[in-house]
Amino acid sequence: MTRFYRSFNNIAGSRFLHKHSFLILKLSFAVFSTVFINSCEEGPTKIGSGLLPGSDFVTVGSTDTLSVWSYTMYDSSVPTSNPTVALVGSLVDPYFGTTKTEFVSQLRLGSAWTYGPVTIDSVKMYMKILTATGGNTTEGNRLILSEISDQIYLDSTYYSDTQTNTTGVSVAVQLPVLNTDTINDIAVSLPLEFGDYLIRDTSKLFYSSTKEDFRSYFKGLYMQMEESSNPLLVTFSLASQAASGGQYNNFFVLYMHDTSYVSLRYYFILDAIHPNACYNRIIRDFSTADPDKRIEHINDLSYKDTLSYLQYLNGVYTKLVFPGLDSLKELLSDGRFSINKARISIPVQYDGDRYTVLTVPKNLRLRYSDPEGLKSDVPDYYIGSDNSFFGGALNAFDSTYYFNIPTYIQYFLEDKNNQYKPELEVYGGPASLKSVILKANGSSKPVRFELTYTKF
Repeated sequence: MTRFYRSFNNIAGSRFLHKHSFLILKLSFAVFSTVFINSCEEGPTKIGSGLLPGSDFVTVGSTDTLSVWSYTMYDSSVPTSNPTVALVGSLVDPYFGTTKTEFVSQLRLGSAWTYGPVTIDSVKMYMKILTATGGNTTEGNRLILSEISDQIYLDSTYYSDTQTNTTGVSVAVQLPVLNTDTINDIAVSLPLEFGDYLIRDTSKLFYSSTKEDFRSYFKGLYMQMEESSNPLLVTFSLASQAASGGQYNNFFVLYMHDTSYVSLRYYFILDAIHPNACYNRIIRDFSTADPDKRIEHINDLSYKDTLSYLQYLNGVYTKLVFPGLDSLKELLSDGRFSINKARISIPVQYDGDRYTVLTVPKNLRLRYSDPEGLKSDVPDYYIGSDNSFFGGALNAFDSTYYFNIPTYIQYFLEDKNNQYKPELEVYGGPASLKSVILKANGSSKPVRFELTYTKF
């Protein structure tokens, strides 16, 4: 049985080879032909490659492991000259403490004075309050208006901590009940004495570029909210609607009559077509924050906290440092290159109470400092009319802010004059009233920096 079994296998194998011998020969020829063709093409394809310049080849590099360090920073003196929004009042935050805001501005005459003797019947202040934040708005708050003693100028720079001096002339205005979820158009009465003081010398109610005029006669107003156990912060726009055919929104009116009892009105305007010199004052007190939530490390570059902070009104901000970019700059210094992608991802930390997806800023911005200390938004912010390329918007799905900055990184890597640094600042914009806590450094989901470049 065993011998028969082996003989059967041999016979079957012989028949199999005979039956498929032509197929095997055909496949062998095909393989040989392929090898031959490849051998013939290999020479012409590679011949001369060593003679081509390196610029005819490209190298694509990509990494998402470049380190990014985050630090919480604070500057008590930031430029606040000629803002688009005025801020008056204060807010208290468990993490940041108390922020007090004040506003200083010239008044713009509605027209030169053309009347004779008049009697003031009433004085009104009209305002369009854009936002009313915090505090107990059901009881109203008192606004203090004081005359400043130093003239201010449109072409001068004023800071958040600018010392503001007054003449001692002031009035207190009781604000009406304000709604926090809508715009408030208000009209409040001021003492007649305030109006009398403004027009005490009608020969000064004019403007001139060659001699002293109203701006030196009445130098301006200092607006403060009286301290309260329920602090409130209000904002109003300084952008003139009248310039586009609209009406003024923030102004004072003197209602008067002359000796013939003809009714007259005279205006002093805050949101004038020709703008007033003005600035916001911002005073912060971190010591009033909750002891268990207070920020422990501010302006401390020796400590890498797992969280960084960003406060409204250009207060506390997050500084990003990219230590690996110097090495990349050296690596790419011997040739041409192009940054294809440079994206920063910054995750948000919610506390389930004050900071939620609904309360943090919808958008953040990135800025850099030049050698003179002037801060500017990264150039990528201005690509496109709606900043869509730059990004900066909060992705509510993964609670992360994304920023595209290839232009800034290209500028840094090509920079030969130290105009750019491997660091940026995250901030909320000059008029933002929202703060946010960001994850950083050793947190479970830290900041990421993704970079792709082509080297020619």
